[in-house]
Amino acid sequence: MRRRQSVSRAAGDIRPVTVLRGLYLALAVWGAIHPMWYFISWFNANGYDLVAMVDAWHANAATSGLVWDLTIAAVALSVFVLTESVARRNWIGLIAIPATFGIGVSCGLPLYLFLRSRPTG
Repeated sequence: MRRRQSVSRAAGDIRPVTVLRGLYLALAVWGAIHPMWYFISWFNANGYDLVAMVDAWHANAATSGLVWDLTIAAVALSVFVLTESVARRNWIGLIAIPATFGIGVSCGLPLYLFLRSRPTG
């Protein structure tokens, strides 16, 4: 039996990694579908006008704060993904950047964690 390079697990115990990867993938899918349901509902009610949607995001101080919070989180996540992908030469992880800005941090972060935790070798 080939010995796994792991400090915290026994050689034959790969189930926790599999469960964790499954959780990351489920969160990425949920993070893509759930927010999109609200966006599509808004577009159906108000028309496909991105300018109006951005205006709606800044309807009051609470929503503006949330928009800026998520924007800063998206930029920080992108910097992290970029530096980690270059350092680890894990180029597939870069998919998380367009997912973050095209869908949201709720999809991009768990997607990157799923891709980063991919078994090697």
